[in-house]
Amino acid sequence: MPHAYKPNEDVHHQSQGPQGRAATDQSMIYTIVRRMPVEADGRLRYRIKSKSENIERVVTEDQLSYPQ
Repeated sequence: MPHAYKPNEDVHHQSQGPQGRAATDQSMIYTIVRRMPVEADGRLRYRIKSKSENIERVVTEDQLSYPQ
């Protein structure tokens, strides 16, 4: 399964609330830093960096979407 997003693309990240539920706050804009190797569970992961804060995190592809 190929990654849907490329490095340096801007994406929205929807953070998760308790026990995996979608958080109620707004999604934030991040930039894809790099694609991570596919893990044993088969989910695609990315390292992303916040546009507004000095934060990097690793997220799964299902938490990302293109800005509209």
